[in-house]
Amino acid sequence: HLIWNLVHPDRFATRGLKQLNVYVKVFTNSPFLVCMDLALSQERIIDPNYLWIGPDGTDLRGQGYVNLTETGKLMVMGFRVSMSGAYTCTLSHKVIETTTQQEIEMVEAYKFMVYAYREADHAYQMSVRFSTTLCRQKTDGLFVSKLIKILQSTISHLTCHITKSSYKCHSIRTPKNGLQYELFVNFLVNPFAPGWEEICQKVPYDCEDVTNRRVRQAAERIGKFFHQLKHVLKNEFHAVPTIQYVDNSFSMTPIDSCRPGFGKSHHTHQNCASCCVVCVPGTYSPNNEVTCRTCASPQARVYGAEFCY
Repeated sequence: HLIWNLVHPDRFATRGLKQLNVYVKVFTNSPFLVCMDLALSQERIIDPNYLWIGPDGTDLRGQGYVNLTETGKLMVMGFRVSMSGAYTCTLSHKVIETTTQQEIEMVEAYKFMVYAYREADHAYQMSVRFSTTLCRQKTDGLFVSKLIKILQSTISHLTCHITKSSYKCHSIRTPKNGLQYELFVNFLVNPFAPGWEEICQKVPYDCEDVTNRRVRQAAERIGKFFHQLKHVLKNEFHAVPTIQYVDNSFSMTPIDSCRPGFGKSHHTHQNCASCCVVCVPGTYSPNNEVTCRTCASPQARVYGAEFCY
C-alpha cells in the first residue's frame, strides 16, 4: 500500500527543485525513487551522474540498506521509522549545443519526503440499552459492573479488553407505554490488553493485521452475547431481575487509533489520510490517539517521537 503525492514540476523554476512525497509501510521496501522527472525521462541524457543523500546527510552509495541502480533509482529496504525524512538526489549531466557543440553542465535537484506509516488499529465503540423499573444509581452501577466483567471474560483470551465504560439512566415517555426508564451503557473494546506487545513481537511485519483481527473477533463475540442476552440475564443476574435488555439496542462503531509515535493528518498527508503516518520532528504522540501533538520547547528532534525531550 503506497501512496504518492507528486508536486507538479511547473510549480518550480526550470532546473529547480522537484519534490515528491512518498509513504512507506514500516518494515517493507520503498518503491524505487527515480532521480528524474517525466519531462527529462523523454530526453537523451549525456554523461549522467547521480548523487543520493539520506536524511542524516550521508552519501547513500555503498550503504547496505539501499538498492541503488546505475540509472539513479533508489530503493530503501526494510523501512524503519528512523529512516523517515528527506532523500535528495542531484543529477548532473551535459547538454551539447547543436550549432557550436559546446558542452553545458546541467544540474537537476530532486527531493523526496519519505514517511513511514502503519495501518490504523481498530477498536469498537459499543452501546446498549436496558429497561428498568426505576433509576437507582447503586443498583444500576452494580449491574453495569457485573455486565462488564462478564463481557471481559468472553474476550480476555483474545488479548482484548474493555475500557471507558459508562452508563446513565434516563426517564423516557412514549405515546403507547407512558413513562419508562432505560439504562444507557457505553464502552470501548480495544486489542491492547496486557500482553499484546508480546504478540506483536512475534509478527512485527503485520502486527496491525493481527490486532485488528483479534479485536474484530472480540466484537463479534460481544455481539453474539447480546443476541443471547435474555437467557444470560435469567441465569446470571438473579439480584436485579427488573433490568432487561432492550431488543436490538446493541450497536457498535469502529474507531481508528494509531500507535504511539504515529498520527493522522488530513491536511498534511492528504493522499494518505487513512494512514497512521510517523510524527514529524517537533511533534509527538504518547498514546493510541490519532493525532500528533505539537511539542513545546524543547522539541522532539526525531521522527516517531512518543514524547518531547
